[in-house]
Amino acid sequence: MVDPQLDVAPYLDVAAQSKMQIRYIVETHVQADHLSGCRELAGRTGATVCFHESAQVAFPFQPLNDRDVLDLGNVQGTVLHTPGHSLDSICLLVTDKTRGPEPWFVLTGDTLFVGDAGRPDLHGEDASRRLAGQLYDSLFEKLLTLPDAIEVYPTHFSGSACGRNMSGKPHSTIGFERRFNVALKPRSREEFIEFMLANLPPQPPEFATNRQKNLGVA
Repeated sequence: MVDPQLDVAPYLDVAAQSKMQIRYIVETHVQADHLSGCRELAGRTGATVCFHESAQVAFPFQPLNDRDVLDLGNVQGTVLHTPGHSLDSICLLVTDKTRGPEPWFVLTGDTLFVGDAGRPDLHGEDASRRLAGQLYDSLFEKLLTLPDAIEVYPTHFSGSACGRNMSGKPHSTIGFERRFNVALKPRSREEFIEFMLANLPPQPPEFATNRQKNLGVA
């Protein structure tokens, strides 16, 4: 399970109907836009909660590092550390071994959206430029090195305050985003930083409260 919402009942229902066991709960970062159900789901299933090792949560979790592999039988997920939206942001590159040895899709969290990239200003003005530079590296030196056919499934789409120009379409491909995503147009690193910090909408007031609760400190 990746980035679960607070109401975990639908996940339990799907697992039961599919006769599947939830073994891992992966958070692509400490969420700000919604309350996470990771601890509730872990308590009800015995699954392991996973964050990138830099996540400063106040409860036990399995730390993940870049290129770690989660083995799920026929499926495996390879962790890509993609800081920028936050320091602990990761993506999960998924391979279905019954179909072939090459990855099939990537769960991009809040790093790459359909039509946009994750805002880098959620950790204060002092960190924004540094995170925007890290986001440039994560997008252009990591995600955009993937084959064009890789499908892209972000955590959010249009309506979320985690980006500015997100499409209402919930999925895409690396190739389509390479061609048409406004955040991925060819730019220098400094031009990208300026672009990502311009015209950002105000952060909803609940973001700070949600993040504190998801860290386990409130």
